[in-house]
Parts: sequence; structure tokens; C-alpha cells
Amino acid sequence: MNIATFACLAVLASSVQGLAAPPAPAAAAGRSDIEALPGYDRFDVVAPHRAVLVPASIWYRASARTYAIPIGENPVFRGTPALVGAAAAAGKHPLILLSHGSGGNMDGLGWLSSELALRGALVVAVNHPGTTSGDSSPRRTPRFDERAKDLSAALDTVLADPSFGKLVDTSRISALGFSLGGTTVLDLAGGHFVRTKYRDYCRTFGEQGDCVFYRKGGVDLDRLPAEMEANVRDPRVGSVIAVDPGVTDALSPEGIAAMTLPVLLINLGAPDPWRGVDVSAKGSDLAARLSNATYETIRPAVHFTFLGLCTPQAAKMLEEEQDDPVCTDPAGSDRAAVHAEVIDAVAAFLGLSGPEAVPSHQ
Repeated sequence: MNIATFACLAVLASSVQGLAAPPAPAAAAGRSDIEALPGYDRFDVVAPHRAVLVPASIWYRASARTYAIPIGENPVFRGTPALVGAAAAAGKHPLILLSHGSGGNMDGLGWLSSELALRGALVVAVNHPGTTSGDSSPRRTPRFDERAKDLSAALDTVLADPSFGKLVDTSRISALGFSLGGTTVLDLAGGHFVRTKYRDYCRTFGEQGDCVFYRKGGVDLDRLPAEMEANVRDPRVGSVIAVDPGVTDALSPEGIAAMTLPVLLINLGAPDPWRGVDVSAKGSDLAARLSNATYETIRPAVHFTFLGLCTPQAAKMLEEEQDDPVCTDPAGSDRAAVHAEVIDAVAAFLGLSGPEAVPSHQ
């Protein structure tokens, strides 16, 4: 089924407004009514390495107005309004493959996808089976190779689609990931993760969240899947952005040397990042070890600050349920301002700031 004609049933089912969606927000200064909101649609990816379909979505500049609904809205996170199924703006556009973190989902990063789409990119995201919201298993998490293949399969699907394939500038394909998604895009870029190196990392830093997660699932770090070390490099991807990427202590020196494409690494610190995602000299030192990396730290912020804007009752609700404090930011932090810094950094790196812009890494 074509992407443009695939019904957005899952999103509509989660919205009590359905077709009677609330009016879109007033257009931003300098933007028309259409330009103020991106287009959005969903599609399924048939991936040979999966026994199930991989849910996927695409965000883009719209050229017509359909109806607006909040994407990713739930009791914890505010949604991001988008025009479902709207026609896409003509021309050639850079494409960004987006990978969510452990237990996350593609619509939860709508705040980012939306703004990158409004800056001219096609943003293609997936829900990774086994590591997505409601389907996140410690035993399935080490299969970074499957996550990377999800993105490659989604790219195949978009390039073959009659509505969107013709809009892709194949010379400007990049991949962006957060947390485990950062691990995923580094794998897609040719990074080689070594099982014994990860085991040794958890022996040293066993209190880090990823190691605790595996321990709770009874994962034997001496018997991690061999596929974790598979080569899943996709040569169509020309640059990557990894935000608070996990598992970088397990990258092999050879894999790091082989990643010669431009890489933007972003850490969130308050003032320092979590050790498990720190790519500075205080952590894995990946930023200095890559030959073509740009490194930025955004402060004050914590790992969870990257997630969407929270509803007013979310922090209290999470505390009562003894869940992760995903809506609690450090003193002096403004989540919306942090998001704006991330968007600006990514847009500058990929040359999305205007119609004549070129990537900063060229």
C-alpha cells in the first residue's frame, strides 16, 4: 500500500477528536496556515528480518490542508499537531531516518520531526519491535542490528513509493537517533559493537540504567547475541546525528576508524551527561576518537529532557506510579528551550536553515 494512501488509524484511534479535530494553532509569524503545520502519514514496512510489519511514519512539508490532529498525545506527553495525509510540497528534499530510544516510539519525538519537516526535510521514523513503547524487552534490546535494518527497510519503502520516492534527494540522506536510537544510527554508519567490551563496561558501571535494565531481564552478558556485532552499514546514509548515544564504550577501534562520514554528537548535561551516554573525555571519548565528528553539550538538561513536553499532571502521576521521572528536569532547565537548541544544532549540521542552505559539515 502506498504511503500517501495509508490510513492513519492508530493515531486517529488515540484521539477522541477523530475527524472533528480541534482547530490548528494560529500560524507562526511569517508562515501561512499550511506552512505552520507539517504533513504526516503512516505506513507499514515489510522487513525481511522481522516476523511482523514495522510501523513507520513520515513527516514533511505540506502543500495543502487536510485536518490537524495532535500526534503522540497521551496522559504524559503533549502531542504535536500535524496535517494527516496532506499533499507534500514538490521538489527534492533531504531525508532523515529517525530512531527512538529504548521503550520510546516514533510519535513521541514529534516535536523534533515536526520542526525538521518545516525546515524542508522528509523525516522517516519507525517503531522498533522489541524496544518500543509497550513492547520493550531486555532480551531483545541487544539486537542493534535489527534496529538498523528497520531503518534501511523503511528507506527502501519510501524510495519505492510513487508519492514520496520522487521527493527524496538521495545525496542528502542522514540518520538521527536518541539514546538506544543513537546506538542504532552509529551502527548504521558502520560502527562495530563488541559483546565482550559491553560486558566489561557493565562490570565497571553496573549502576548505569542500561546495565540495570539487562540485569532485571536476566540477560547473561557473557552470552549476548552474536548478531550484535553484525555489519549493518547502509552506504546510502551520508551523515548521522547521535543524541546521548548508548553503548559507545563497546565500539571497536576498527569500527571507530571506519566511521569517516560526518557525525554530530550531542550530550545533555546538568552539567555532565550520564556516564552511560557520555561521549566526552569523561566518558567513552568517542567525540575525540572519530575523525569527522562535531560535538555539542546542551546544559542544563538530563537524558529525559530530550523527550516531549509533558502535561501538567505528568510528573505527579509518574511519581505516584513509581515510574521513571521522565518529566523532571534539573533546576534552571527549560525543556522547550533545550528542544529549540537541539533543533537548531541539527538544522545547521544538515543545512536545513533555508532553501539555499548547505550542511555545515560540507
